[in-house]
Formats: sequence, C-alpha cells, structure tokens
Amino acid sequence: MNTPIEWLIRKDPWVERIARIELMGESPDGQEMQELLEACMNHPQIAGLLSDMNEWETSVVTGHKNAGLLMHKLSFLADIGLNIKIPHIAKTVSTILNHTDPNGVPKVLMNIPKHFGGSGQNDWGWALCDAPVVLCALLKLGVNEGLLQNAIAHLAALVKENGWPCAVSQELGKFRGPGKKSDACPYATLQMLNLLQQSEKWRNGPQARTGAEALLDLWENSLSKHPYMFYTGTDFRKLKAPLIWYDIVSVADTLSKCAWIHADKRFIGMTDCIKENADKNGCFTPQSVYQIMKDWDFGQKKAPSGWLTLCIYRILKRTGNEIQRPNKHEVPKLKT
Repeated sequence: MNTPIEWLIRKDPWVERIARIELMGESPDGQEMQELLEACMNHPQIAGLLSDMNEWETSVVTGHKNAGLLMHKLSFLADIGLNIKIPHIAKTVSTILNHTDPNGVPKVLMNIPKHFGGSGQNDWGWALCDAPVVLCALLKLGVNEGLLQNAIAHLAALVKENGWPCAVSQELGKFRGPGKKSDACPYATLQMLNLLQQSEKWRNGPQARTGAEALLDLWENSLSKHPYMFYTGTDFRKLKAPLIWYDIVSVADTLSKCAWIHADKRFIGMTDCIKENADKNGCFTPQSVYQIMKDWDFGQKKAPSGWLTLCIYRILKRTGNEIQRPNKHEVPKLKT
C-alpha cells in the first residue's frame, strides 16, 4: 500500500466513490462517479438497505442506539451519496413527509412504555433523538431545503444556553431521558448541530455555536460532566462506525464541519486522540462494533476498515490536518 487514499479507492464502491469525491476533489457528476453510484446500488449490502426502506411505516423505534434502525440506515445511504433520484429513496422520502407534525417535523413510529412517560402503544411522534437525524438525511438526499425550514427552525428554537434538552412531540407524553431537567442531552445536541451544519442559513448561527461549545465543554470536562448518563470516557474514545451515536468519531465528524473551532485546543485534542490509533500505514481498525453490522468491514475489530478510515480522513481533510503521530498535550486524561 502506497498511501491510505490509494488503499481506499480499491475498497467497496461506496468507499471509493466518496474518497474520490471528498478527498480527491472529483466531480460527483462525472461518468465514472455515476458508474460507481450504480455499483453501489447494485451491491447486495446496499441493495439490502434500500429494500429495508419499504418497512418505514411498520418498523417501530424502541430505542435510538441501534444501528439497525431505518433512520440510521437512511443516514448511511445519504452519507454514501445516494439521492432522491433513486426510486427507493424517493418513495421513502415521500413516506417520511407524509408523517410530520404541524411544524413539518418528521415523525417515526415509536413505542414508549408507560413507566417512561409514554402511552405504551405504537404511535407516530418525534424526539430530539430522531427528528434531526431524519431531517439531516433528507437534506443530504437532496430534499429542497425550503420544504424543511419550518421544521429546522422549530427544533433550533428549543436550544438552551448549554445545548439542546430532551424534547419530544405531544404524542410521547411526559417522556424524558435519565437526566436533570436543566441538563442538555449530549446526543440531541450532537444531532442538532449536525443538522444545522447541513444548512447555509443555520450552520454559523448562535444555535450552532452553542451546540459546538456544549460538546467541546463535555470533552474538556469528561471526568466531571456526564449529563443524561452520556460519558466521554473509555468507551466514547473507541473508534466506531457507522456514525450514529455519541462517540469520538461521530462527535469529531460533526465538529469538523464547524470551521470556527478548527483551531480550538479542545477539538485539536480530540482529533489527536483519534490519530493516535492510526496503524503504520495510516489506516484505522474499529475498536468497538455494532453486532448487527458484523457483515460490514466496520463490523469487526481485526483489520482496518475502509469506511471508518474514510470517515476519519474526511474529518482531517475538513480541518487541514494530516495523519501523523500526535502529541498528547491536549488529550484529557482518564482516571486509572
């Protein structure tokens, strides 16, 4: 292997396509990129995800940390460059837009037990654990931003001085995550910041800056601040894909889209912590996996993963960074 990028463009078609577009600057509209897009859609693993989208109206969300959830699968399809020109995607988008609240916020089919404040019945509703995930995917898939502005504005307005709290639609009753009412939810804050970074109108605004600061503060104070039982410790620091939860690669990926924090010593410390895990060839092996994704190259812990390596290189590309053995000067230490 000569360079990690040369290695990436010999991997799965979705890895090659995104590497060539986002790392090498090739046009997504070129003939070769279109052929790679076709190869992606025809690949059994991607075709399986597209087929799964047919279950959008019957698949129930019972918890959000599940890589098998359709909203996370849709996010992955958006991340590899699929769009609403693809029939399966267009059909799914239409279904999503048929289930929204009066503000246009997309709902998912959920079942919140009564002892957690829900009805115990299957019902369409939204929480800040899912609505920004779905909205972000819709924007990436090419849905006209004007159709989603009311929804984005409604969710953005929920921000507090320390980030976004746990919030739900009226259908979910009094449901709230396991944290103080005054705390912001790290996962909701992460997903809202990621959503705002997809919109020119919102990406540099005060809400986005509040969200970025909240995430950086949690990293800096990882020993003392654990709102909603989200820790920034050992498990958080394990390299993991796809980017669906509150972990170091997911957080760094979202923060890397915020140009104003690229020189922040806390963000540099986070990327240093990631870079320490590069192998001698500059590639990255998963350190934690979602068992439901065991058939993917990021679903194992024995060999470098093309998709995980690409995700990390995208972070570094956005920040003008390079792979090298980092200094450990700004990496917050854990208790031993």
